[in-house]
Amino acid sequence: MKPETACRRLIDEFRSRPTVRAGSLITTVFGDAIAPRGGNVWLGSLIEAMSLFGISERLVRTSVFRLARDGWLQSEQIGRRAYYSLSDEGRAKFDQATHRIYGSPLTDWDGQWCLVLLSGLETAAKERVRKECGWLGFGALSANVLAHPAPDLADLDITIRRLGIAGQLVVVNGQTIRNEDGMRKLAHSSWNLADLDERYGEFVKTFRPLMAALQKNREIPEKTAFVARTLLIQEYRKIMLRDPLLPQELLPADWQGAAAFQLCGNLYRMLFAAADQYLTETMETADGPLPLPAAGFMQRFGGLHTDPGRQVSNG
Repeated sequence: MKPETACRRLIDEFRSRPTVRAGSLITTVFGDAIAPRGGNVWLGSLIEAMSLFGISERLVRTSVFRLARDGWLQSEQIGRRAYYSLSDEGRAKFDQATHRIYGSPLTDWDGQWCLVLLSGLETAAKERVRKECGWLGFGALSANVLAHPAPDLADLDITIRRLGIAGQLVVVNGQTIRNEDGMRKLAHSSWNLADLDERYGEFVKTFRPLMAALQKNREIPEKTAFVARTLLIQEYRKIMLRDPLLPQELLPADWQGAAAFQLCGNLYRMLFAAADQYLTETMETADGPLPLPAAGFMQRFGGLHTDPGRQVSNG
């Protein structure tokens, strides 16, 4: 199977879904491709790119309007052209998501737990904290205690400040000193790991044919590479942002998340350069083509590098 054929099957599957979430896919394009290259793009360029996924101009316009209304994007009108960029809030959220999506799994854990105590908050505030900390991977050990074995404390501090409850919330550290098996069972009851494991398994099954095709034939059109890379991160992102990122000691045996990370990283390394070339040639900003990716881009998935065995086709 050629890479173009494998990619076409991915697009067909995406378009066959009962509800095509254009806003979610545009969010992926901004986070994966546009944010590291300045975060600004002409709407016409975005419309052209989204047409590759079968998304109409009208749906793109509606979706970016909603993303702007919800605080993710901001627009600037220059002449007859509209340019969209990340808002300050949107950029902060993208930075948090980027760290989770492209970072490496946790391998070392010292047994420490971070506990967030909610007992001093009003009911409405508790719900906001549960929701926001849930995105950071915290699980509920009880009605008033959220926990995570290895959270990103910087992200937690940012979240607490954004919620305006820094003076009301108590955050403490604790360590498991006995009954490690009981703690593992408690972790499995606090996070839906079985569902995540199944989702990761489906992800691997979906993208393994593309991996096999690229291993046989590295020649891939730039446009196809962009589409494949976008769908790869779209599907991985949907699972990863639900993943609490627990240390290996607390995960089920044969955790599919490890295979998914390995597959996603390997595919991304095969696709990113050709996809970036497509972006350079087609995406416009108010100042011309997209700037080169920021230095941190090359640290994704533990480090990117140009694949010497890959050939680029302009088809």
